[in-house]
Amino acid sequence: MVAQLDLFSENEELEEIASADLKYLLLPALLGALTLKQVDLSRRLEHLESARAHFWRFLKLCRSYGLGSFHLPPAAASTPGEEAAGSPGPGGPAAAQPSLVAMASSRQAKIERYKQKKELENRLASMRTFVEGGQADEDQIREFYILQIQKWINTSLEEIESIDQEMVILRSRGTAKQSSAPPHGTSRQARAPLKPFILTRDAAQAKVFGAGYPGLPTMTVDDWYEQRRRQGVVAGQSVPQRAAAAITDEELQKQQQEKKEEEDDEEALQKARNWDDWKDTHPRGYGNRQNVG
Repeated sequence: MVAQLDLFSENEELEEIASADLKYLLLPALLGALTLKQVDLSRRLEHLESARAHFWRFLKLCRSYGLGSFHLPPAAASTPGEEAAGSPGPGGPAAAQPSLVAMASSRQAKIERYKQKKELENRLASMRTFVEGGQADEDQIREFYILQIQKWINTSLEEIESIDQEMVILRSRGTAKQSSAPPHGTSRQARAPLKPFILTRDAAQAKVFGAGYPGLPTMTVDDWYEQRRRQGVVAGQSVPQRAAAAITDEELQKQQQEKKEEEDDEEALQKARNWDDWKDTHPRGYGNRQNVG
């Protein structure tokens, strides 16, 4: 409705605007602030671009009326490729000097905006009661809305700077996702989940040991490797080689010791008796004098 009525024009002066119409200058800035409150993350980049366009239109209109002294940002945010092309390369201190000057200038501008913002907020707080209560005259109402516009100029500049930084992050994230996405048709097929089972050494153990109920299947090492080989998970060595590699040296020694004891090996039995006798007369930790005070 404001656009259809042509309330504002870049060819007129601030004094030509009626005091009652000054508040409608804030509409683009308010539209930008409301657009930023959208919560749809899938359209975040679109909302940022729309909000930036609203803030920029508000700043351009204020610049044409001479409201505030500020540097008008570019109409559109630059893409990461344009920033890389325009940024100076590594060329020593001479190449880094312009960036340092720009950083110092930006920091000084932020400090000035912060001071102006605090001053404007104090003046607006003192005038708000008279304007909202209907006790202010036309000059006070006009000054009140001009202060509001100047406050939103600082807010718009800060929002545009924040929007540009966020857009760079979102665009780089989208580029990273596209580069890391697998080619079409090469996605790995989902494998069926493995069911729990008891892994035994041989068929004899499979008949003896179990979980105590028939719902849990039991298979030997050979059966397990054969099943994994058919599924394409295990490749390279044969099933007997992998089954033999699964038995460690410690298990082999244990088996040999048990076999000797079962065959009544005199040497093994005598060694076991001597060890039991020695443990009876020597408590655990015997001979460890390191921790004695």
